[in-house]
Amino acid sequence: MELERLAIKDLLLITPKRFGDARGYFMEAFRQDVFTEHAGAHVFVQDNQSLSAERGTVRGLHYQTEPRAQGKLVRCVAGAILDVAVDIREGSPTFGQHVAVELDEDSGRLLWVPPGFAHGFCTLTDNAVVCYKVTNYYSPDHDRGLLWNDPALGIDWPVVAGTAILSAKDQQHPGLAQLDPLPAGGG
Repeated sequence: MELERLAIKDLLLITPKRFGDARGYFMEAFRQDVFTEHAGAHVFVQDNQSLSAERGTVRGLHYQTEPRAQGKLVRCVAGAILDVAVDIREGSPTFGQHVAVELDEDSGRLLWVPPGFAHGFCTLTDNAVVCYKVTNYYSPDHDRGLLWNDPALGIDWPVVAGTAILSAKDQQHPGLAQLDPLPAGGG
């Protein structure tokens, strides 16, 4: 497994090693011991999966507040996505900054998004399937969002407003200036 620290502290890109032959390949997508060594001790309690039928679908930017903040370990198992994490930790020197990485079925890469980040993605292909482990259960009372195309974020999305496919909820999130930052120790 190859692990790469990204430009914002605590974000981690994980590339599993694939072993292939004429039948296909095998890979360890997740190893708790390696993950803990590099990302800290986090317990995953729920696995989520989404299918986005059309290219240009944007999901996010989502997060949960304390005490139900979530860390997410994200991978794309079919198709490809541009995966984005925005630092919304109070007092963080990288508050409001983001990292964007492509995740796809061919590379098998995973992105670790710890609590304290808003997370979202845009599909680069039709029929993109995204799977992610989370460190806390979904809680509607703690569910929040950040406007995906807020100019203050400077995210270079592969779609523009008007062509992106979004839920009504994701179109209504506040911008960064209206956001209450999350406590630095969590989400």
